[in-house]
Amino acid sequence: MKKLLGLLGLVSFNFLFTSWVALARESLLVVFPPTNYQTSTEKIFFIGTAPPAGQVLINGKVIKRSQSGHFSPSFPLQLGENIFKVRYQNQEREIKINRVSTQPELPQGLGFAKNSLTPAVDITRLPGELICFSAVAPPQATVWVNLVNQNLVNQNIALLPQPLFAQLPPNSSILTGFNQPNRSSLSKYQGCTTVTNAADLGKPEFNLQLNDQRITQTGLGKIEILSPAQLAVAEITSESGVTRTGPGTDYSRLTPLPKGTMTTVTGKEGEWLRLDYGAWINSKETKIIAGAVAPQTVIRSVGYRQLNTATEMIFPLETAVPVTVEQGNNFFTLTLYNTTAQTDTIRLDDNPLISRLDWQQVSPTQVKYTFNLKKLQQWGYKLRYDNTTLVLTLRHPPHFPQIKRLPLSGIKIVLDPGHGGKESGSRRPTGYSAKDVNLLVSKLLRDELAKRGAKVVMTREDDQDVSLVQRQEIINQEEPAIALSIHYNFLPDNSNTANTRGLVSFWYHPQAHSPTVFLHNYLVNKLPQPSFGVFWNNLALTRPSAAPSVLLEFRFMKNANELEEIVNSQQQQKIAKILADGVTEWFKMVQ
Repeated sequence: MKKLLGLLGLVSFNFLFTSWVALARESLLVVFPPTNYQTSTEKIFFIGTAPPAGQVLINGKVIKRSQSGHFSPSFPLQLGENIFKVRYQNQEREIKINRVSTQPELPQGLGFAKNSLTPAVDITRLPGELICFSAVAPPQATVWVNLVNQNLVNQNIALLPQPLFAQLPPNSSILTGFNQPNRSSLSKYQGCTTVTNAADLGKPEFNLQLNDQRITQTGLGKIEILSPAQLAVAEITSESGVTRTGPGTDYSRLTPLPKGTMTTVTGKEGEWLRLDYGAWINSKETKIIAGAVAPQTVIRSVGYRQLNTATEMIFPLETAVPVTVEQGNNFFTLTLYNTTAQTDTIRLDDNPLISRLDWQQVSPTQVKYTFNLKKLQQWGYKLRYDNTTLVLTLRHPPHFPQIKRLPLSGIKIVLDPGHGGKESGSRRPTGYSAKDVNLLVSKLLRDELAKRGAKVVMTREDDQDVSLVQRQEIINQEEPAIALSIHYNFLPDNSNTANTRGLVSFWYHPQAHSPTVFLHNYLVNKLPQPSFGVFWNNLALTRPSAAPSVLLEFRFMKNANELEEIVNSQQQQKIAKILADGVTEWFKMVQ
């Protein structure tokens, strides 16, 4: 029955692709960019197709195309409006692209650059902490900030021109190779101060003087200095509180906090709270507990429960405190904050996973537990609070039955076909979407893995909306031996279409590094296909900690020359078979 369904899916997909190609042969088709497109990059690529006979011109320049007539050239952009005319025979498409500047712009008269005054949101700090201000203003100007505290004492802070002012590119630029900062020609002024007592400082007044002219502009963010004796206590209300290194989604993720964690708030920036151990979290994932005092706990005995497929380590605490996790070769560490050890006894019998548990009071308020593991490969973990007791679940290696005919017997695998429903993903020159080929290849892979005895769970079986959170929940609930997310790639606007070819593989947790590198190399060597690289990346489908989670990007949706391989049914089947072989070989290696 599965074979019949797979065949029907292949037939319907190929019919759909044939229809797209037929449509493309009737007319010039430009899939990307849409008209009135806006970008900040220095160049843009086009994706489209036209019948192979004849020429396609963009602004009068003949462009290279694949044998089937697809094209994906790149063109430079100037700041402001750019008009491109794409022509094939008597058909023409006009596409307008607006390149916007990422640099602050000074006004015509004397003034600060728009949106350059910081802090731009309300902030709170502890007494004695640095409070810093910045502004972009004309060169040779005198800039200062005036603060007035509750006692009506004025404080003037000079903002001095900084020798270097560079803007960092986005994280995605590492995929294109254009990840160097851009030096700005504008003058950035910065200065800091401290306030020793609790106070409401209101909004700062920014002053700018040049020659005989002077202006004053009120900042957007209020400043408050907290009283250390009256700090608020927050409780994590989401199932897994997302903590970061700074106040915003641009900052890196840290170990999520289990629901129920209690922590003191030591600062605020807009809607982001700084927690007592240094991490930041969005206030929407917390609630303030009225009257609560700063959470502190001692820890005494540590116990465990050995289950069939995992070991649960039990840490009884007086209150649910913040935690962080670190993984490495042969070890797993758990750090408890706001915790003092009174530990004399730890029970851990001979265990299939753990050889020894060590602990250390690394600072007056931090206790670190190090699990020395028997094997290099780790299989996943979970953290939760049962009231105030922390439970760490460490998964055991899967059971490998010795059945040559079914080498993956007893192995559960989650397959995640990327995108689906309204989320079409990237698009090919002919117009069809990544979601379709993701699903087709995932179904072919499912059948190949099932032939080898694996139990396969799909995050979607058809063209339906499945959110990233739902996909993560499936992995966490199913607890597979491995999770594979299948995608076809699409890079930022300024990537080079001629060089963006091949397989890209992503991992996040160290437990996923081994399968990611192994499967990447296996596919590159056996298909064969070019390698675009292996990347550590903070992606929704690499983040689940309950299992080694790998995301594979086959080929590039923007590369016209790779289209034929992507839609080739024999190549799709080959990918599925070789990937299933690679999964099998990796499990043999880690037994």
